[in-house]
This record gives sequence, C-alpha cells and structure tokens, in this order.
Amino acid sequence: MKMKTRYTGTTLFAAAALLCSGTFLPAQQSPAEERITVDASAKTTPFPHFWEQTFGSGRAILSLRESYRRDLKQVKDATNFDSIRFHGILMDEVGLYDPDRMTKNPGLEAQKANDASIYNFSYIDQIYDGLLDRGVRPYVELSFMPRKLAADPSITQPFFYRPFVSPPSDYAKWDAMITALGQHLIERYGLDEVSHWNFEVWNEPNLDFWGGDPKQATYWTLYDHTARALKAASPRLRVGGPATAQAAWVPDFIKHVHDSHVPVDFVSTHVYANDLAKDVFGTNEDIPRSTMVYRAVKKVHDQIAASSMPTLPLYFSEYGASYANESNVSDSPYMGPWLANTIRQCDGLIQNMAYWSFSDVFEEQGVVRTPFYGGFGIIAADNIPKPSFNAFTLLHKLGTQRIALKSESALASTDGNGAVTIALWNYAVPGGEGTTYTKPQGPAGPDRSFDFQLEHVAKDATVQVWRVDPTHGNSLAAFDTMGRPSGSLTREQIRTLQQAAALPAPESMTLQNGHLKLTVPAYGLAVITLQKQ
Repeated sequence: MKMKTRYTGTTLFAAAALLCSGTFLPAQQSPAEERITVDASAKTTPFPHFWEQTFGSGRAILSLRESYRRDLKQVKDATNFDSIRFHGILMDEVGLYDPDRMTKNPGLEAQKANDASIYNFSYIDQIYDGLLDRGVRPYVELSFMPRKLAADPSITQPFFYRPFVSPPSDYAKWDAMITALGQHLIERYGLDEVSHWNFEVWNEPNLDFWGGDPKQATYWTLYDHTARALKAASPRLRVGGPATAQAAWVPDFIKHVHDSHVPVDFVSTHVYANDLAKDVFGTNEDIPRSTMVYRAVKKVHDQIAASSMPTLPLYFSEYGASYANESNVSDSPYMGPWLANTIRQCDGLIQNMAYWSFSDVFEEQGVVRTPFYGGFGIIAADNIPKPSFNAFTLLHKLGTQRIALKSESALASTDGNGAVTIALWNYAVPGGEGTTYTKPQGPAGPDRSFDFQLEHVAKDATVQVWRVDPTHGNSLAAFDTMGRPSGSLTREQIRTLQQAAALPAPESMTLQNGHLKLTVPAYGLAVITLQKQ
C-alpha cells in the first residue's frame, strides 16, 4: 500500500490483546510481572510460519541491482522465506510490451513475424532468474499498464516512477500479452515450478492505482480477462485478487467470481496497522495500531468463511505497522513486540502474510537520502539491518507446533524433535509520532518480569536467551548517537551502524528446578531456546 495520497495523518501504536484461545480483549497496560507455565509435552496445534513466507519489495526493475540482491540473500538466510512480491513487472522499464518493435527494428522482419515478436522477456528473465538463483520464488503481481496499451496514458499514479494505471485500450491485446507471459514462464522454468507461484491481478484497485471508472466494475472486467488469459496458458497456474487496500471488496469479489464462473485460487488484500477504522470497518472506532491488523485479518477470514467459496486461502499480500514513513515505528526496536503479538493474534486465521517490505532499496517516495526515515524495509539503505530484521531473525527460531499459553505477551512452540522455543515481549507506546524519530522523555515504560515454570523438561536445563531491544541489535540508537546525519554516510559510519545492528550472542542461563525468571525492557523482544530433555 505505501504512502497513498489519501492519507493525511497517523495514529498511536498501542498494545495488542488476544488470548491464545482466540478471545479478544481490550488493549491494556501489562502487569509488572507475569507468571507463565509452559508444558513441553502439552498437546500442540500446527504453527506454520505464515508471517515469513512472503515479503514485499520495491518495484520489479530494482531487483536487478546488486544492493537489492545482497539484501535479499541476507533476509533469505535469516528467515528462509519462500517468495517476493513487487509492483511493475509489466511496466515499460521492464520492456515486455512494444507493438512497434517490428517497425522500429526492420532487421527483425526476417524473423518469424507473429504476435510474439512484440514481447521482450529479457529483463523479466533476468529478474526471475535472480530470485530463483537465491532460492526465492516470484509472487507475481500483474501490474502496471504498458503505456502503449493504456486506454488513457494520462492516468498515472503519483509514485516517483509514475506508473500508468489506466485500463487497457484493447482487452484482446491485454489477454494475448498475459497468455504469452504465462506460456513463456512455463517454457523457461517448467510447469511444475511455475504452478507453485501466485499470480495476483493488479494492486489496490480501490485506490489511485486503478484508473477504471467505476473502480469496482472495471476491475472485475480486468480480473476476469486476466484470470482466464492466465489459465489459457495452463489451468495449473494460480490466480487471485482483488489485492485491495484496507481489507476491502472481498465479499463482493467472491460473489462476482462465483456467479460469473471466473477462475480464482486465493483471496488477497492489504492492511496497515495505522489504517483508519472508517476505511477498514466503516466505523468511528479508535482502533489501536497493535490490533488493527488482527481485526482486519479476522474480518476477511470470517467473510470468506460465510461466502459461497469458504475454502479459499487468504493472503494479506501487504501488511505492516505503518504506511506513513514513521521512523519511530518502522525503524525502532518495538517492531519486535508489534510483530510477535501480530503473529500471536493472527495464527489460525490466514495462510500467508507478506510484510512490506524486506529492503529499503525502494523508491516510491523518491531516491533514499538517509538510512532511517521510516522506510518500509527491514534492512535500511547501505545494508544496515534494522531492529525489525533482528525480530524476524529471532522469531524464525519458533517451532512449527504451537503450545497454548494463557498469555498476551508470549508464544511457545516446539519443533517435534525436542526443541522448545518461547518468545516474550514488552510492548510500550512509541515515544513520538511523525517522520522524525523522537526519543521518549523519561523511561519508555517499566521493565516487565516473566516467571516461567517449564514442565516436562530437565529441571536444570540450560537455556539460550536472545534479545532485540533498545540496547541489543538496535542500529537506530547508533544513528541517533551520530546526530542523525541527513545525507550520505561515510563508509566508516556505515560500518559502525552495521556493527550496532548485529545481534549479540545469546545469554546462557540454567533453570532452577524448572523455573526461569527474565526481565524484558520496554520495546523488548526475547526468544528462549532449550532442548526438552
């Protein structure tokens, strides 16, 4: 979603509340100490890592840069994520569509003169080869409109790179292009591979990314043509939508595709934690930042369940804590508590949540001037990991089976091989809003103590405790110490920030008759690992 033109303000990031049983509770101040029992032999539920299967990124052409690919490898190594989603694979800068290619290049006339000659897959191949070579699949967002196929080239979206967002001038030509793209990908990568990719029709057609009028009806036309054209390449290709902002249009979309017998393999939509209740729910509630994502996911989950197609998978193909370039949100350590609690709440409701985005090799608001400006990535410019990168790294340690806990500030899991992993956190309200990071006046909030009783583990087991918080793995604090330089950094400054970003080695502790006490500071996330026996 990113910095949409409709947005003018921000809201506070508040504490989340949802019991692991699924009961929703109002946000409240955490007690100073919490006692938690973890039974390592308790019955578990599947805990697929839905929060780290897909990441978003800057537009397609940026993936050819060395800096993009370096950051991609680093996030892949930390999370083993499966796929990447970006805008713009159909844009002119990627070079796919040029109906004048034959007349501009008379020498090509000697080649086979058919419609395929107007397509150039060179950069698409380089883009997708670069991902696959690094173990990452494309999550293919089919956007935006090639200029020579736009019904009205004057309709653009105000991002830095000014994408064309008009409907096509000729749907027969659009259909031919989509089918040709599907056929080419199958020929190059094989159907068994490409059948695992998700193809998503457009991006946020309910906002200024779609110039059709009326928006919904004209998007249905785009979706219908695109889905059928893609399936013409192979019925095994997976297609979905409506990829809306603010968790919108899903019941109408499902009704449309069901009644019109249009192919659909998944439902996708977006939400950000500082979206407004009036936009997501049509209410005047003051929904805190920490519960907005959960509530939007729950809304759409329930809409699908009540629909004529109740088994459709649900993907939130964009989500995040802020769309508004808030450095004290996106760049700061409390992303750890926010992310962990969002995972806790959304577990069991969704198949895939794609965090936007993996890297600040990103130009929607222009060329990046400083590493810490509230960018969407978990790695800042100059390959400087943010606290959010470290949070993803630690939460990757969670197992694939969840152990139920009666806690709003902890997750427990096992991997089925005797390893037990516990995440715990101490949420605190940000120390200021807006585009400038402002340190809180005085303490951000009280430390929080956790008293664990671990059952069915060795009473004197050794545990490892990993931390990301204001004093562990926090590159933003080092940037503040530098006085927040506003321009390019020296190589020495970059090295200093990269060193500050590094996660410290874990603390080694010993259970005392099965007990463990830990203190977590405000904005802190801690992850405990141990062997069951």
